[in-house]
Amino acid sequence: MSRIIAVARDDAHRFSKPVLPAIRLLAGLGVEGDAHCGETVKHRSRVRVDPTQPNLRQVHLIHAELFDELADAGFPVGPGDMGENLTTRGIDLLGLPVGARLRLGGEALIEVTGLRNPCAQIEAFRPGLLAAVLGRGADGALIRKAGIMAIVLDGGLVRPGDAIGIALPPPPHRALERV
Repeated sequence: MSRIIAVARDDAHRFSKPVLPAIRLLAGLGVEGDAHCGETVKHRSRVRVDPTQPNLRQVHLIHAELFDELADAGFPVGPGDMGENLTTRGIDLLGLPVGARLRLGGEALIEVTGLRNPCAQIEAFRPGLLAAVLGRGADGALIRKAGIMAIVLDGGLVRPGDAIGIALPPPPHRALERV
């Protein structure tokens, strides 16, 4: 069964986020009290380009299976370390299409918008980690493994242990791209 294993937020723009017992998602905004909460983009590099663009990065999710893979490669990483708000287990986040909706526990509903584009901050956090969260497909295409981004449709409290329900959009499905 797909579950939330950790939740995190930070009110400042730091790379890692502290893990908490619960977080509250706010419809149309993101994670209450998080530096990336808001209707318009909050990621600093994107604000410099156009501060009026919609915030498609309200919630950042990473699958705990990535942490397992990274540990095997010599990079011990845990929940919140890579700046995610939600750490999941048992769901193929990277295989979801744009528009997939995830029910988190009994209240919150988010919609997947795209892939997180890992940046140099990952390398500053742990040298070599950037290369470890990037890969190449059989066709040579770049594979970004550092999680996905979503917007909040229905707010609510989210806690570790909450189940994740998945609703796919009608076909044809669009593969995730960086947002």
